[in-house]
Amino acid sequence: MSSIELLITVLENLDVQHQQMLEIAKSKKNAIIGNDIDTLVKLMNQETKGLKQIELLESKRAEIAQQYLHERGIKSQLNLNITELIRLVFDVEDKKRLQSVQKQLSDTLHSLKQANDLNQKLIEQALSFIDYSLNLLVDTPYQEVTYQNPLTDGTGGKSQSGYFDSKA
Repeated sequence: MSSIELLITVLENLDVQHQQMLEIAKSKKNAIIGNDIDTLVKLMNQETKGLKQIELLESKRAEIAQQYLHERGIKSQLNLNITELIRLVFDVEDKKRLQSVQKQLSDTLHSLKQANDLNQKLIEQALSFIDYSLNLLVDTPYQEVTYQNPLTDGTGGKSQSGYFDSKA
């Protein structure tokens, strides 16, 4: 098997791993919305394992790319990306296959980024809601909306404690 065929195989495996990460991200969205912490923890553990696999495949990709450059007599220690490597491939069939795999991987990565961005926004909203809820419990429920003289304590004889006694 030539180094280009090996590279295409590794890139296809990278795409499969990223598609699995995309499925995990979609499951995480449902777990976040459903406030299912146990499922979220399990999914994060799966995600960690997937990231380790991606890291291994990425290092293998870089190694095979260097091997291809060496076979072509190109001495470079640069870690070339797929686009740069495609420019160095002269066989039309190999070039088309590399471009196809690159497009598929790029599309998968784009979808994964969108899913992760959505999950991040959902988590931020959940944290904002928790913060708001805690503030409702801790802050004074009798806060006046109108102007109060800054020289007075502003309670008008009302109790300062909220629903939650933080001194307890």
